[in-house]
Amino acid sequence: MRRIYVASSWRNSYQPDLVAHLRMVGHQVYDFRNPFNGIPGFAWSEIDPQWQAWSAEEYRRLLTTSPIAARGFVNDKRAMEWADTCVLVLPCGRSAHLEAGWFCGQGKRCIILTRDGEEPELMALLATDICVSVQEVLEALK
Repeated sequence: MRRIYVASSWRNSYQPDLVAHLRMVGHQVYDFRNPFNGIPGFAWSEIDPQWQAWSAEEYRRLLTTSPIAARGFVNDKRAMEWADTCVLVLPCGRSAHLEAGWFCGQGKRCIILTRDGEEPELMALLATDICVSVQEVLEALK
């Protein structure tokens, strides 16, 4: 069985179901919504409810100085190092794509789960597999 890092977005309603399916068939799965340490997953609103109005300088300062951001980063980075496989669940944001790129750069397995209506992305060719259903993901992991 694999150690899987599921990279996605808080806005992705498919992510919890995929985590459950992967666990149901015996894989160990890191869920960024519920990290191993028991502390709820990182959200910018924990730092500042007005985070969407930050200037670029505020973003950089708070990203590099906030203990909340540091905790979230360490949780996710340690889980990435622990995992042997990344499953990128589309749609998702920039952080998830950076995470998937890190896996590809480390020579680790990276599977993309996409659906009809997602914008095509050329660099998806870096991934080990591109799947269009949860069943295909499960097959690719065998």
